[in-house]
Amino acid sequence: MIKQEAMQPVIGQEQIRRAQVILNRYKEGKANLERRVVDNEQWYKLRHWECMRGHGKNQVEPTSGWLFNAIASKHADVMDNYPSPNVLPREEGDRGEAKLLGSILPVVLEQSEFEQVYDEVNDYKLKAGTGIYGVFWDPNGSGGLGDVAIKKVDILNLFWESGITDIQQSANVFHIQLVSNQVLQEQYPQLAHKFAGPPSEPVGSKYLYDDRVDTTDKSAVVDWYYKKQQGGRSILHYCKYVGDQVLFATENEPEYAQRGWYDHGLYPFVFDPLFRMAGTPCGFGYIDVAKSAQEYIDRGNQAILMNLLVNARPRHFIRSDGSVNEEEYGDLTRDFVHVEGGLGQDSILPIQSTGLSEVYLAVLNSKVDELKEVTGNRDISTGGTSSGVTAASAIAAMQEAGSKLSRDSNKAAYRAFRKLCLMVIELIRQFYTLPRCFRIMGEQGAAEFVQYSNAGLLPRDQGSQMGIPLGSRVPLFDITVSAQKQSAYSRMSQNEMALQFYSAGFFDPRNAQQALLCMDMMDFDRKEMVMQQIAKNAQQYQLTLSMLELEQPQRPEAEAPARKYTSPKAPKEKQEHYAARSARQRVAESTKPV
Repeated sequence: MIKQEAMQPVIGQEQIRRAQVILNRYKEGKANLERRVVDNEQWYKLRHWECMRGHGKNQVEPTSGWLFNAIASKHADVMDNYPSPNVLPREEGDRGEAKLLGSILPVVLEQSEFEQVYDEVNDYKLKAGTGIYGVFWDPNGSGGLGDVAIKKVDILNLFWESGITDIQQSANVFHIQLVSNQVLQEQYPQLAHKFAGPPSEPVGSKYLYDDRVDTTDKSAVVDWYYKKQQGGRSILHYCKYVGDQVLFATENEPEYAQRGWYDHGLYPFVFDPLFRMAGTPCGFGYIDVAKSAQEYIDRGNQAILMNLLVNARPRHFIRSDGSVNEEEYGDLTRDFVHVEGGLGQDSILPIQSTGLSEVYLAVLNSKVDELKEVTGNRDISTGGTSSGVTAASAIAAMQEAGSKLSRDSNKAAYRAFRKLCLMVIELIRQFYTLPRCFRIMGEQGAAEFVQYSNAGLLPRDQGSQMGIPLGSRVPLFDITVSAQKQSAYSRMSQNEMALQFYSAGFFDPRNAQQALLCMDMMDFDRKEMVMQQIAKNAQQYQLTLSMLELEQPQRPEAEAPARKYTSPKAPKEKQEHYAARSARQRVAESTKPV
């Protein structure tokens, strides 16, 4: 009897019903957010006339792409600065593991097609205001070995506690997705009879799709994540259910009952908001900022086009007792129009329409400029030029200065990327129990094949001191992020800087001390790596000189070769240092007239 009581599941139908009540409360708490996200999707698809009120069905409804162009431009800036992780150790003994992990982590991201996920999340972030990553462990990945899976999470399918600003502070997190009943029946044949009929509730808000989405043969599968305090630390538990039927629960499995689902104890979701708001982990995007200007641009275009149609198509007043045949008069293919009796001057009169004042065109253009300003999408940012600016260097400098909003957004995206990479490392620490092969880039760009497992990431015994055990230590790492794919301007400027360093003699080991002193006052990307390489080259150069002095035999003074006679003009003909020569040539060329 005791054994049977111990085998009773902790999570059953009663617990699922309670979780369902919490989920419905969370759903009510984010109803306004869901309406805004659905509305923004319509604006992004240029279907915003369906969102604007007070227009008739027969009116002209123009849709200009100013807002769409602003979002597309911001998305291009994001992909021009695609992030790359750099793994740094926190202790000296972890330096080798950090170097190896830093070469493997990009491969893991590539295998999970992270670039595509990064593209989709940032596209969604610009529209809805928040991008969400899901960092999961896929037991079927890598041919059955299991691997990290990174996915884009739709904000309409995720539910959390209202009023929090960090998703990790929520007591529960629910993720809902519609799954085909046939797939569920194949995965859970013992519950096949539970998946028949209409989809179970609740289902999140739906987008206004152009196509008809059939959900009659699908069921809402809920992934329920919750935390419990155990032994002074937070344990993450996980439950998957449909309706009131439990499909899987970590508390019902002896393997996970005490350990939890993921060892890192965090919800596997990373939020990346664009413009933050108080009381929510989500933000708002560029559509929320600029939709007002876009609305009045299209309403202004509507009025202008309607005025155009009125003036382009002549209209007339016709007396009800007039003698003109209206049908024949309105048919432009007829050469003759019949009349009855005499044709008076007031039988038919053209309607005089008034032209559109230039004031309204000026207001419309000001709304276009307003939209560009509020989205930071001025002409210079997209490759256009201002009056009087023709030099390529000046245009490039203005473009770099005008991209500060994009740089700020990229820094926020890098912070989310850093959290994501730390989660990936923790999943590697927990699940990479078997070695697997990776192709990494070695020294000088050569491909190398290495095997890697979590052996170097597991807790290490620190021994004892004075008979007192020091316990174990878990290797921890820091993540720094750099742009892997930079814009053409960034690459050009960095290449020019490297050539200038070369011309100035910074890479000459004899000038190492002056070069390091100069570079210490500068600020550019990867400065520390360049300074370390210069210092390393200087040390090798000094070591080589020392070895040559030791190997060179000492000759007696009598056997020393006779010195060659040097004419007084020889010092003047001595070749100058290449750095000084390069500097002199640059000054001479800069003073030449164009």
